[in-house]
Amino acid sequence: MSSDPAASQEVAGSHEQASEHLNSLAKAASAYLRSAMHQPVEWQEWGEAAFEKAKAEDKPILLDIGAVWCHWCHVMDRESYENSLTAKIINDHFVAVKVDRDERPDVDTRYQAAVSAISGQGGWPLTAFLTPEGKPYFGGTYFPPADQHGRPGFQRVLLTMAEAFQNRRDEVNESAGSVMAAIEHNESFMGRAGNPGPDLVAKLVSSALKQFDARSGGFGSQPKFPHSGAIDLLLDVASRVSAGGMEDVSESAKTAAMVTLQKMSKGGIYDHLAGGFHRYSVDERWVVPHFEKMSYDNSELLKNYVHAFQTFVEPEAARVAREMIQWIDEWLSDRERGGFYASQDADFSLDDDGDYFTWTRDEATEVLTAEELAVASAYYDIGEIGDMHHNPAKNVLHVRGTLEGVAKANAITMEVARERLAVAKAKLYAARLKRPTPYVDKTIYVGWNGMMISAYLEAGRVLDMPEVRAFALKSLDRVLAEAWDAKAGLAHVVAYGEQGGSGARVAGVLEDYVFLGHAALDAWEMTGEMRYYTAAEAIMESALVKFYDPVGCAFFDTESVGEGETRLGALVTRRKPLQDSPTPAGNSVGAALLLRLEALNGREDYAVKALETLETFAGVVEHFGLYAASYGLALQRMVLRAVEICVIGDDAAARRLEAVALARYVVNKSVIRLRRDQLGALPPALAETLPHLPGLGGEGSFAVVCSGKGCLPPVSGVDELIEAMNKAL
Repeated sequence: MSSDPAASQEVAGSHEQASEHLNSLAKAASAYLRSAMHQPVEWQEWGEAAFEKAKAEDKPILLDIGAVWCHWCHVMDRESYENSLTAKIINDHFVAVKVDRDERPDVDTRYQAAVSAISGQGGWPLTAFLTPEGKPYFGGTYFPPADQHGRPGFQRVLLTMAEAFQNRRDEVNESAGSVMAAIEHNESFMGRAGNPGPDLVAKLVSSALKQFDARSGGFGSQPKFPHSGAIDLLLDVASRVSAGGMEDVSESAKTAAMVTLQKMSKGGIYDHLAGGFHRYSVDERWVVPHFEKMSYDNSELLKNYVHAFQTFVEPEAARVAREMIQWIDEWLSDRERGGFYASQDADFSLDDDGDYFTWTRDEATEVLTAEELAVASAYYDIGEIGDMHHNPAKNVLHVRGTLEGVAKANAITMEVARERLAVAKAKLYAARLKRPTPYVDKTIYVGWNGMMISAYLEAGRVLDMPEVRAFALKSLDRVLAEAWDAKAGLAHVVAYGEQGGSGARVAGVLEDYVFLGHAALDAWEMTGEMRYYTAAEAIMESALVKFYDPVGCAFFDTESVGEGETRLGALVTRRKPLQDSPTPAGNSVGAALLLRLEALNGREDYAVKALETLETFAGVVEHFGLYAASYGLALQRMVLRAVEICVIGDDAAARRLEAVALARYVVNKSVIRLRRDQLGALPPALAETLPHLPGLGGEGSFAVVCSGKGCLPPVSGVDELIEAMNKAL
């Protein structure tokens, strides 16, 4: 749904002639909130003013949490919140608060936990009824406008909840109390166990392998999500063939990871014309996706395809990675200033259900010659009968067979088939660009930028794409300049995408700190510029002060409260995130950052806090299986200790050594590129060893493999480097 205010105005006006009216969301900065400013509901933003109003008027709060990319949020907007009668009921009986889940993940996670405790399900739109203090007493997700399929209509729900609050206050308060207790409990997975080791990593790997779908790739059945963390964990295991009976596991891990990556990139979850992945697939064969595209899915999948190429030199993995970069460059990047945008919507309007991305046979025929159509329709499965439930003529492009098969069936050479397919693809994309385009939310979030900067730095190095590396550094410089302040810490938002609204500063959450810390460290490894290392260390220090629990260990997801500060609603509950949903969990990523920094600065307290963080969840983590893969990756770093390959020099020989050092993805390996003039300014652990190694006086480039507390002698040949790496890894 386009959240351009003009488009929202058109929808609202057509429905209830409400477009002259503006509510207080006209002042909001978030694209999602601004899309509701013409609604007749007197919406408030989340904040003290709304809670004060609820208390003063003794009204319950109606909380609506959604996102600009969320189709059903816009459906409920149109059906209910743009209906003047529904709006009147809300305005008479409630204080209405609308929240953008991307802007306020801290609010979203807590009320998701609450609604799960009440109804057994979560998701967006999230609809919750709260006491004036913000404690939830009832909730659900999407409510239809009228009673249907056994679900009560929204007006009936509103009146029932208002009546309960007025006349059965004791019951409401009791219910709210037990839901708050459930949130506390739900978010305190404290299952401490001492000294977690390789056997726990093995359990998480085995859990992923048990859920692997050998026929279609991926894990579990429909709906199917990519589970990038699990793919990386399997790739890490697959690249370590060692003694000790792990060969079978290594082979199974390779199969599960590579089959999943291959099936996803052939499926409809992948955009074959522009590149990039949609959020998830509604079927187990990856054919029909939910069409929104999220920055965080694409950053983590980009890493997966790069890691697969690194380890198994699979050309298809490199092709997909390059196409993803092309899409991100074109659609999700601020090319001028640096920075990555948040998401692209699934559809242009509520009447468009994936129509932008799908094709009828007739639409394809209009664009292509008969010869091109013969190849493209066979390769992308464009038939008379398509894949979309609401319009069976619409096809989601996906690859069923091989290009060899298509060439044979058309009695043409592979070369001709390849040429016709390339022309067809370009023509289809050009035609698609003429369609009304789904909205891109140009908000630049710190955490998601950290993830994408890391992905771009890895891809730029492994695939040797200097312009990709340069854009990653430009983006990192912008985020550090605009969102990081050594005193105040990190903000959650670098810049909003919409013109006209100005947002109050939203404090960074744990994920913002740890993802950006990793990105800064990745930038230091690639450039040797100490300002990036210093930034990573400063961000980690700030995160420890603001989020680390010195009593119970591990990290909370939000900052500790300052003097005289109060927390609104369910924000009083503290959470320690362990589950990857949908981004890697803050505690796992934080532990990994502590371990990476400790290997470079030798700080014992970092190693201790990393171990404490992993121990905090070691007793329960295996029950999370797939959803705790990033915990497995962090634990793998701790168990296997860091291996650093320092490549020193600035010539063709250094580039060769770096390429060899980058081959094979393993989570505990880092490749650090330095010029000779940078050897005078290094992190403490390297400063103690590197500059004092024998043989540094000579000419030419060389590499040094360091692990634990020491370094092997410098090597200048490729074969010697491979041997040294095999020894260390």
